[in-house]
Amino acid sequence: MPSIRSLALAVVLAAPLAAQQPASQDPEPLAVGAVAPDFALPGATRFGVLSQPVRLSDFKGKTVVLAFFFKARTKG
Repeated sequence: MPSIRSLALAVVLAAPLAAQQPASQDPEPLAVGAVAPDFALPGATRFGVLSQPVRLSDFKGKTVVLAFFFKARTKG
């Protein structure tokens, strides 16, 4: 099972992919305390990309913290 660190890294790696997709209508933001919808992102560690995507449902029943490092792995 992936660790929280793997999930955070997956989010970091997925950010450039999301930036390449065309803009769509903004969905309604989730209310505070609402259950997050399930999603999957490419997972990665410091050793490379994981073969299976990391899914939010992999952490059902656990506390999950998502961290976004918008300048990770960039020159800036």
